[in-house]
Amino acid sequence: MTTHAHLTSRCERITLRGLTCNVRHWGAEGAPRLFMLHGRQDASPTFQFVVDALKRGWHVIALDWRGHGASGWQHAPYAIADLCADLEAFLLHYSPDTPACIVGHSMGARVAALVAGLRPERVGRLVMIDHLGLLHDTPDSAPRRMQAWLDAFGAAPPQMRGYPERAALAARLMQANPRLTAERAAFLAAEIGHRRDDGLFAMAFDPWLKVMPPTPYIPEDEMALWRLIAAPVLHAIADGGFVQQRFGRDPVELARRIGCFAHHARVDIEDSGHNTQHDQPERLAAAIEAFCGDWQEVEVGFSAPATHRPGPR
Repeated sequence: MTTHAHLTSRCERITLRGLTCNVRHWGAEGAPRLFMLHGRQDASPTFQFVVDALKRGWHVIALDWRGHGASGWQHAPYAIADLCADLEAFLLHYSPDTPACIVGHSMGARVAALVAGLRPERVGRLVMIDHLGLLHDTPDSAPRRMQAWLDAFGAAPPQMRGYPERAALAARLMQANPRLTAERAAFLAAEIGHRRDDGLFAMAFDPWLKVMPPTPYIPEDEMALWRLIAAPVLHAIADGGFVQQRFGRDPVELARRIGCFAHHARVDIEDSGHNTQHDQPERLAAAIEAFCGDWQEVEVGFSAPATHRPGPR
């Protein structure tokens, strides 16, 4: 297996709303800041391959969400509102005086878009990787969801599956994503996996992340916040990702959702599943830099620039 050198990262611990969280940094402190937010049941090392492919000198700052990676666990169900509050505290810590340039994948994109609507002055540009919301839950799902949520408290604590060695964990990652190379799977298993007290290896997530929220998902609630976003938004959509799976056969719904963003552009990433940062990191890095490459950090209170569209690909 051929291995490639990776840009070295460094980590620090900060407290966000009473919980100790891990923050990973790549690049020089004085370089333009690029914030990266991972998805559900993932962690900051997921962006390593994208960081390696960036051409411009950036200071990349990536948070491990609560319950993920090396951040603290709350050993109880998680709510999206808590993550929004964490992100606001995170941005106030690292970018108190300037709007942030943010790259979010999946749940990270979801939280970033919500905060960008709630606090439009905090976000200068936003790249949303393979996320345009979830499917609309049916009204009759409400009792079932609430019952499952309550049942989680009375049953044995949820568990993540463990593996006897890291190689087996890496093999499981490749099984879940056939596009993932052996080298990248081994890296992720080493950087995000951990050895539990029982001696087995598992990805470092709080098992309570498996418990779904008790309330149905209503997309219009989030779409109302998308309409409040002042920043330009780039939608990076994978041809084999969740956006296409959910809305690829419903162009009216896809257009309805994208149309909520006042200043938006779109780039389609071919030969990629949902985890574009693993499948096509070079193409994703190029799209990010085409969209964010001329970003200049300015004081809060900026006027959102006109839509910036990536160059030809």
